Amino acid sequence: MQRIQAIETDKANGRVKDLYQEVESNLGMVPNMIKTMANAPVVAEAYINFKNLLDEGVLSEHLKEQIALHVSESNGCAYCVSVHCALSKGAGLRDEEVRDGRLGQSPDSKAHTALHFAGRILEIRGAVTTEEVTEMSNAGFTDEEITEVIALVVFTIFSNYFNNVVGTLNDFPKAAELALN
Repeated sequence: MQRIQAIETDKANGRVKDLYQEVESNLGMVPNMIKTMANAPVVAEAYINFKNLLDEGVLSEHLKEQIALHVSESNGCAYCVSVHCALSKGAGLRDEEVRDGRLGQSPDSKAHTALHFAGRILEIRGAVTTEEVTEMSNAGFTDEEITEVIALVVFTIFSNYFNNVVGTLNDFPKAAELALN
């Protein structure tokens, strides 16, 4: 049940209408999450700006989607898991890569290290050790990439918590239950 109502497109005006137009031009739709965030236009705008800036970063779309899947699955955000399962297809992830992302694993050792690091950030609320940061460096991640992984985890947590709190109605294809084989 949605606990805070979304502001529908036909009711949007001013700043919110402009934000909706930007999101629709980029995504082809205005997701319910943005429509709900729009109750506080500064929140919707901050979210959109953060997303746009992360899109300009150096991490591959492939890895960003895997991390978002893992964080969303770990936080039990069915809305975000559905969103990122859908977006992962556009980023070129195969079904097994989507599943692996949700589980926080990858046969690619560099991606696996990043997913493990993201999981540790979640697990211990950011209090990772020097050794864990060094593992990222040893896996071939630059300081810029490590910084973006941290930001992506935090950004995804924001989305997850927001959607879990407000009960955002899913407007993406519902993600299948995670098969643990």
